[in-house]
Amino acid sequence: MSLIIKGVGVPDSKLARGITELVRDTETPLLFHHSSRVYYWAALAGKTRGLAFDPELLYAGAMFHDMGLMPQHSTPHERFEVDGANAARDFLRGHGISPADIDTVWASIALHTTPGIPKHMHPVVALVTAGVEMDVLGLTYNDYSSEDRTAVVHAHPRNEHFKEDIIQSFYDGIKDKPDTTFGNVKADVIADKDQAFRRGNFCTVIRGSAWPG
Repeated sequence: MSLIIKGVGVPDSKLARGITELVRDTETPLLFHHSSRVYYWAALAGKTRGLAFDPELLYAGAMFHDMGLMPQHSTPHERFEVDGANAARDFLRGHGISPADIDTVWASIALHTTPGIPKHMHPVVALVTAGVEMDVLGLTYNDYSSEDRTAVVHAHPRNEHFKEDIIQSFYDGIKDKPDTTFGNVKADVIADKDQAFRRGNFCTVIRGSAWPG
């Protein structure tokens, strides 16, 4: 039986079981457990914030969000986020999910590394990003009780080397298509005009997060 915490658990449905099986069989254990934790952080945040969301769609977004890092789903010229979103779209189409719901899941995956935008969108889109930001960056670490964090990490282990391992996983998934990492053009403009500007660094934030290890 999957973990149930404060009424939050993996949906007991054929769709969710299919997602679990596919992601578990495709991703590394590191990414599978990371994605599973992302779902719990996201669902718990949604409950705390009083947001209405479909647990199956949230589960799909959370579990597929890093599938684009896997060779089986990586394309030469798309961002890994888009590759993962496309993998989710193809899977959901095969299970009779409505186009509108597929679009929501697609957006939740495609935008999960784009800060500042998802929080203004559909709850599923907002919560997938919130779950990722919690597990990778620890941005809302103190919003979860120590009991909840312990329970989730017990069910889906996060080892003491997670921070370096997740950085390495990102690198391995994108190193052969560096042009897809072109990012926030506003930072480029400021850097061009203001020599004192210092860009934020994703890896530095990970290493300095509240999470141990």
